Parts: sequence; C-alpha cells; structure tokens
Amino acid sequence: MILVLRALGIGDLLTALPALRALRAALPRDRLVLAAPQYLQPLLTRADCTDALLPTAHLGALSWPGPPPDLAVNLHGSGPESIAALLATGPASILTYAHPRFPGLEGPAWDQSAHEVDRWCRLLESAGIDADPTRLELAPDPVPTEVPGCVVVHPGAAAPARRWPPERFAAVAAYLSEQGYRVVLTGSRDERPLTDAVAALAGLPAAASAGGLHTLDSLVRLVSGARLVVSADTGIGHLATALGTPSVLLFGPVSPAQWGPPAGRARHRALWAGRHGDPRADSPDPGLLAIDSDQVLDAISAQLCPSY
Repeated sequence: MILVLRALGIGDLLTALPALRALRAALPRDRLVLAAPQYLQPLLTRADCTDALLPTAHLGALSWPGPPPDLAVNLHGSGPESIAALLATGPASILTYAHPRFPGLEGPAWDQSAHEVDRWCRLLESAGIDADPTRLELAPDPVPTEVPGCVVVHPGAAAPARRWPPERFAAVAAYLSEQGYRVVLTGSRDERPLTDAVAALAGLPAAASAGGLHTLDSLVRLVSGARLVVSADTGIGHLATALGTPSVLLFGPVSPAQWGPPAGRARHRALWAGRHGDPRADSPDPGLLAIDSDQVLDAISAQLCPSY
C-alpha cells in the first residue's frame, strides 16, 4: 500500500501528475492512495494513475484509516507538518525531501527555485524511480462542451497578489467580444460578484458571467472545447495546459519558470514582467500590474492566429 499526500488544489494536483504516473509505473502491483481534497476526484478519474482518493481537505485533515502503509510519499511540501502527518500513519518507509527537524530521515535537499513539476519528479528519481516531467496531459473530454469554441476568461485567483485588475480583464473580454468570440467568465461561487462586474464593465450580457456555475467536471468540459483560456497564475491555467487548450497566462509574483507551462509548448503563452514579489501580499503584485492590457491583447491575437 502506497499513501501519497498532496492535499492542495487543482494546479497542485495537475503539476504532480508526472510524479504520480511514475509511481504507478514503478510499483504497478501496489495499491496507490492519494490524500487530496474530494472535489479533485474528476481529475483523478481522467488521469487514471491512482487507485483511490482519501478525502483530505487540507494538511491537518489527514486521517489514515487502515493498517500502516508500506510507503508514504510526501508530494505536499518541504515543511515539517507534512512529514509529521505522514509519519503519524506509521509507514514502513517514507519518501520525502529532507528537513532539519527530522535528521534521521534521508532525502534530497529542497530547491526553492525548481519548477513545481520537476521538483516532485526529482524526489522520485532520488529513490531510483524514473519520472517523465512532460506527462502532464489529461485526455480532452469526449462529452461535447455546452459552449464550443468559446474563449474562457478567468479573472480571479486565490491569492490577492495574483489578481490582475478587473477593469483590465474587462478590456480583454470586450476586445474578444468585438472580434466575434463568445466569452465565458469563470470563477468560484465566491467570485460571482467579480465575474458579474467584469461582464458589466465589458458590456457583455449577464449570461457571460458564470462564476459559481461550474462543477470541476463541467469546467473540464468547458476548457476542453474552448478556443482559448485567459487567466492569471491559477488552477484553470494548469487545466488548459493539461488539456492542450491554447492559453495566455499572467504571472506575478512567481515566475512561470517555477509554476508555468513547460518551456517549448507554443500553445501556452506565459506573460511575466521579470519581477519576483511576495506571493502572500494582500494586494496585486507590482510585477503583475506591470503587465498591461495591450501586452495581453497582443498575446491573445497571436494565440488566436497561431503559426504552430
């Protein structure tokens, strides 16, 4: 039995897919259980690289119900909390990055500058498990989307530092509408006021605002059939990468070299002002604000008329 901890969000799960697939390939006879939030099940079903999901809403919610796992794998982070949570399950062995609070546990040193995909592949490789960091794909949904060929604009982000101003998203949405594209503004239930505001500022019909209307399953279908996704550095951008849907993604305060689409994938355009900032700030990052609407519109035009 293998227990893997990754009790985080959509983008976090999608960036860990290559590591999960490597584990599955290396240990095909072992039951692989992922501790992650329940709402991520549709992605796990499509990825088909785990045997079961142990609903774990956050790190402190890990509760292992069975006998001790043979192997516990820490794909959650570098902090002592995740190591302690896995050790509490009594595993026969544990695979994790090293931490000074646990001097008896061997593991590679944490590299803060590594790309999130590479980080977890390197952890597995430290244990002799080959991992292919390009294995990010999810199969496009075979169920026809309700809005084929639309452009998805996602104006929200979980952290204030990653929120590009709504009036700039509105300028983007208005441009796309003027070019004849149907725009769908997505977001969580809590972001419905934001998607409503962007729709109003852009002069779009109220029906363009879809904040809170999509389950993760229906969001996958929407992105599968979309012509383009425009968003900040957040989960839907990783979903576009996984599904091969063209995207324009706005980064700041974290570099796309750490969280962006893999280099060399022309379908996905990451914009970044080259400035690192505080990802925990309570206002939009100055580097993110340095990306203006014209830069985004130029990138959108290139993605809608690609040469790849």
